[in-house]
This record gives sequence, structure tokens and C-alpha cells, in this order.
Amino acid sequence: MRVTSSLETALTPTAVALGNFDGVHRGHQRVVQPVLNVLANQKPLLLPPDVYSWGGNIEGEVLPSKGEGLALRSGVGKGNAYATVVTFDPHPREFFTGMRRTLLTPLEEKVVQLRSLGVEQLVLLPFTRELACLSPNEFVEKILVQQLRCTLISVGDDFRFGKGRAGSSADLQAIAASYGVEVLIIPPLLCEDERISSSSIRQHLLHGDIQKANRLLGRPYSLTGMVVKGQQLGTKLGFPTANLQLPKEKFLPRQGVYCVRAFIEDSLEKNDCQSEDSFVNAEIDPAINISPLEVKSPRLCPISGVMNIGYRPTVDGTTSTVEVHLLDWSGDLYGKTITVTLEEFLRPEQKFSSLDALIAQIQADCTAARAFLQNLRQV
Repeated sequence: MRVTSSLETALTPTAVALGNFDGVHRGHQRVVQPVLNVLANQKPLLLPPDVYSWGGNIEGEVLPSKGEGLALRSGVGKGNAYATVVTFDPHPREFFTGMRRTLLTPLEEKVVQLRSLGVEQLVLLPFTRELACLSPNEFVEKILVQQLRCTLISVGDDFRFGKGRAGSSADLQAIAASYGVEVLIIPPLLCEDERISSSSIRQHLLHGDIQKANRLLGRPYSLTGMVVKGQQLGTKLGFPTANLQLPKEKFLPRQGVYCVRAFIEDSLEKNDCQSEDSFVNAEIDPAINISPLEVKSPRLCPISGVMNIGYRPTVDGTTSTVEVHLLDWSGDLYGKTITVTLEEFLRPEQKFSSLDALIAQIQADCTAARAFLQNLRQV
């Protein structure tokens, strides 16, 4: 997949999914799907009407709409347009407020998730004052038509664009039509009567409702970081932990203890469950501050574990840490990259009266994690 922040170097013509896509959740995946259909050089997928009605229910999801379903016109799949996701960097809200946002999927993770869907190109539009001042008409003409040479555009129903967020998805559809470009407005996706959105996923994570957050995402929420040296307190207690150094913009869930599965990405020779390669083949624009080797896709056998996010109050911790204890595993992890998937929230962080009480609770946490993951495998 090509990743670029320059419109001049973007591959064109394009079929574009347009939005912020933080999390690349199930709703985002529906927005991306039409451009993947173009890539497959086939007629766009026409989902059954019940999927796009209030009454349909497929795997707990409902896509409400005002009509009989989302009828994608035949013939859109013709041509050689590149399946492209266009997003903004930084997030427009961050640009206007000046406040750094934490992300469900920092850039490296977003690249991995979009690549796994089959996207050919990710264009990171630099959100500058000049871009922010473009009217809806100017944005369509200058960016989408002239520079990206869009043949198809797919957006969510709540998409806003142009100066002062003046343009709606319906406006985009009308303006693009004057240039002969079709715009597909994808209805919201519901899961258990809740609209899937990045903000709703954040709220579930903040409340420790990991299973609901994972259902909205369509996969377990994950943390990826390098193992760095800590104070080795876990080793002294009999529970060695890997201290993860995460991207500073990574969104963290509720503080507490979690049941997790860990993937050690630098141990190919020790694991016979790996795929033919563990790295995503991504062509990264030199102007973007990530390297291809940082864009990894963990596909190794998981190792069960427990993870603590917090300040370790029993030992008077002063800084927040993310520590993972791997069950039934030993070895040197320093300098290696680990991806941890969150499976269940076990308990909030708490201060114990003694180290013995803390050790007893950690043992109970490990037992609970084993039981949960064993039940998960049997489902």
C-alpha cells in the first residue's frame, strides 16, 4: 500500500473513501467497501435491502436508511482507479483547538488496518490554514476532481467538509455530480441498537466495557509498543512484566487490570504459527514520520497474559505505566515489539495493604485470565 502526504505524488485516478477513520471500525469498513469493489473490477456490491433497513439484523448490525437499501449503480467498477482512503493530518479538531488528540489507531496502526482491508493507497491531506479556508465547492474542484481525479467517492452520512464545516455529505454529492463524479453516502451502522462511532468506542473503553468496544471495532482493541526497562518490581514479586513504550498519541482505556493476548513480533524463529511474512508491504512517503519496518502486522500465535494500566499505588508509583505479564512464557523481551489485544477488563487498579495481598491478587488475576481465555477458545 502506498502512503503519501503529497497530492502531487498520489497515484491517480482514484476511487476514494473520505473521512477521518480513527479506529478503522466496522462503520468505517462499510465506507471503504465501495472503493474496494472498484479495485476488484466488478459491479459494486448490492447488499440485501434488509441490511439497510431498520428491521434487518446481520451479526448484530443494522444499517438504517430512508429508502429500500443502498443501490450502488452498475458500471462504477470499470476503469483502473486506485482504491484510496483520504484522511486529514492533523485531525481538523486538533488543528482548530491546538490540543493534541489521542487516537484509537495512530498512523502505523491505521496503515496496518487499511492494508489488511485491501486498500491500495492512503493519502494524508495536510490540514493547513489554506485547506481549512476552502469552500465546499473549492474542495471538490481543487482537491477531489483536479488533483485526485476521483471517479467515485464514498463517505459516511455525517461527513462534513469545507470552511466552517459548511458542506454536508448531501452537498458533496450534489457538487461532485456537476463534475460527473458519483458520491455514495453510506448509512450509519448499528450494533445492538448503538451507532458505531469512534467516540462511542472511546466511551466503552473508558468505562472498561472491552467486549462491547471490541464488537463495535470488529476486532479486539490493541496496544503496540516496544518493551523497555522498568523498575523490575514485577520480577521481585514473582511476576515479571514487560513494560510497553506506546506512541504518545495512543488512546488508553480505563486504568486497571486486563485479560490480554500478546503477540511478540520479533520471535519468528521461535514460533511455528507465523504467516509467510509478518510485515505489511507499505511504500511510505519519506515526508511521513514512520518507516516500513514500524508498520507491522502481528500474525503469530498469541500468548495469554494479564496487563495493568496505571500508577501501581501499592508500591507508590508516580507515573502511569502499561505492564504485561505473560502466562507460561519466559525469555528476554527487551527491545522487542509486542502487540497486546484486550479481551476483558478484570478489575480496577487498587492499593493493597501489603505486598503479600498484592501477590495474592495477581495470582487471582492470572487464574481469572486463564479461565476467561479458555472459555473464549471453546465458544
